[in-house]
Amino acid sequence: MQESGHVTSALRHSLDQKLSLHTAEGIENVLFGLVWAIGIEPNRSAPGFDARLSALLETRKDDLTTEEDATRQASRDILRHGRYKPTGRGKPACEYLVRAARQETFPRIFPAVDVCNYISLKYLVPASVWDLDLAGTSYTARRGRVEERYVFNASGQTIDLQDLLLLADGADRPMVNPVKDSQRTKTTASSRNVAAVAYLPLAARIDPETVMNEFESLLAGCGDRVETGILWSGGNS
Repeated sequence: MQESGHVTSALRHSLDQKLSLHTAEGIENVLFGLVWAIGIEPNRSAPGFDARLSALLETRKDDLTTEEDATRQASRDILRHGRYKPTGRGKPACEYLVRAARQETFPRIFPAVDVCNYISLKYLVPASVWDLDLAGTSYTARRGRVEERYVFNASGQTIDLQDLLLLADGADRPMVNPVKDSQRTKTTASSRNVAAVAYLPLAARIDPETVMNEFESLLAGCGDRVETGILWSGGNS
């Protein structure tokens, strides 16, 4: 990969030819929608994004509808496996975002992260975003193994990954999950080339294409010459 911040023909070719997401056997209740964007600009959001986010934050101060709460529960259920229980700090990140919206503490970080959090809050599904220059272009969706863990913040705190749904990079190193993403591949203010995934529960009554088309459109608006694309994996019944 090229140095972060440069949109190169080599990176474009790599994305066109090599971007891949493989779903391991045994993961059958979730569809992975992956979107990539190269050439995003710092502090540049899609036109009208702030107004859309503000309106959504107001909406999320109210109780969830019956259908929305069913989606929230379905997002929990995709994490329920083996010893992993999606309770307490182990709940999907979208639930943290709902709480933050109600408490008026919704985080604003970088445009790409803000888009990811907006999608997660709106559709009540977990989502992750990472720096392509740090993570490469080949990924596997699988469950965490015994004693697997990674650092998820600058303070060095770790999360136990055993049985937790996650994405690993081409070297099979875990990098993101629906609860907390790894510090190793997180985006920063200097990130220009990013990818993100929405973990879409098959049991939820949401349209995956609607979710991912909005995800892609908002990332495409984070600059004048952003190139984007969508990749699907999983969803076996």
